[in-house]
Amino acid sequence: MVIKNVKTPSKHSVQVHLIARKEDVSKLKLPAGSKSRVAQNIVSKGTMFVNQGNEQAVVILNDHKNDIEKVRVAGSKLTAYCNEEKIKRLHISGTVNFELVLAFAEGLALSNYQFLKYFSDAKKRSNSLAAIEVTHADVKKQHLEELRQVVASVFETRNLVNEPQSYLTAVKLSEEIQRISNEVGLKVEVFNQSKIKALKMGGLLAVNQGSLEPATFSIVEWCPKEAVNERPYVIVGKGVVYDTGGLSLKPTANSMDIMKCDMAGAAMMIGTMRAIAANNLPVHIICLIPATDNRPGGSAYAPGDVIKMYSGKTVEVLNTDAEGRMILADALAYASQYNPKLVLDGATLTGAAARAIGSAGIVAMGTADEQEFEELSEAGLEVYERIARFPFWEEYGDQIKSKIADVKNIGGPEGGAITAGKFLEHFTSYPYIHLDIAGPAWLKENSHYRTQGGSGVGVRLLYQFFKNKTESGLT
Repeated sequence: MVIKNVKTPSKHSVQVHLIARKEDVSKLKLPAGSKSRVAQNIVSKGTMFVNQGNEQAVVILNDHKNDIEKVRVAGSKLTAYCNEEKIKRLHISGTVNFELVLAFAEGLALSNYQFLKYFSDAKKRSNSLAAIEVTHADVKKQHLEELRQVVASVFETRNLVNEPQSYLTAVKLSEEIQRISNEVGLKVEVFNQSKIKALKMGGLLAVNQGSLEPATFSIVEWCPKEAVNERPYVIVGKGVVYDTGGLSLKPTANSMDIMKCDMAGAAMMIGTMRAIAANNLPVHIICLIPATDNRPGGSAYAPGDVIKMYSGKTVEVLNTDAEGRMILADALAYASQYNPKLVLDGATLTGAAARAIGSAGIVAMGTADEQEFEELSEAGLEVYERIARFPFWEEYGDQIKSKIADVKNIGGPEGGAITAGKFLEHFTSYPYIHLDIAGPAWLKENSHYRTQGGSGVGVRLLYQFFKNKTESGLT
């Protein structure tokens, strides 16, 4: 989608006037008769007046000038209308401040996403809306370019999550990571199966044992000369491209059928790296993606096995469907070599997190200091990808003590999201935040500008988090 700054509307573009209250109709550059009709329709229809006559005008009344999220939602509603009416171009202007204009454009753009790759009539199904133009004194070219790149990064994330495992194997995921990295100037290195074995990444190798496809381990780095942080940030994403549960087999109904989304954490981190590089944020950041599928093949790891991990610690496996933490543990231990300032992981890790808060937010926990959590929560409020912080008390670690190994890979029936986080903590030696995105990563139906299927959650959150750091000097 084209998102650009213009001085005057393009020919045939439908004009969108954003106003804070109905009295502001008088300030719009419309013929007097049209202003009268607009004012009347605002009263009768509430927030939207649509006229596709000679003026081709759409007027939105923004009753939510102090609620950015409602402005995004209003934008998404207009997207639906545009595609129903086969409108191709929108031109946005108005009397509201530039933050509201950008939020409205963001809602418009994010809700215009489609995943049509596997339709034979994809062209026929394609949305008509192709361009968003903006004319506003305070909206600069760089604002819209930043927005365009963030939206493109969310779309890449959604595409990856929506891809079936018949296409997106671990090897193919590494190739997609290379493609995306090359497009925006990221440095990338991919470890193949031989390298992973040489490194003795026991968790990743164990999960991969039942698969016909090799595992991969991708390292993506962004280190501009003007980076403001001396020690890098590291982000880690769970890349289970398909999860059957292994020998601890999942039920097929309403469970296994969407398990192509179990690499949403990896996709989230790839999208974050793309957004950061495309917008040239001055931050040194490294991304680690361990990837495999989890299947019950002839050599599959089994409940009761003891696995020696990359860190040297041993894990008693009691459930092979707790595989995400096994591959993340190796990646988190590998991250220690970078002497990171902070490490964040993202994963569709536990049903417990989804059951606790649903799709309304992201579960977070960890050992980082309060400032990091406060900054993360603030970023979450800004982009409306909100953080629900869970306790990380020592007692939860008691549930994963093993009688035959250093740790076991599941705890008891209660506090499952937290015991998963406590398992991962065993493999960290630095300030750490764990993000469980199991709830919002996959949506059964559209939720305004968050589209059905892969939602792309986490990209906007982490981009805003790191952007805020670079702007405030808190790196």
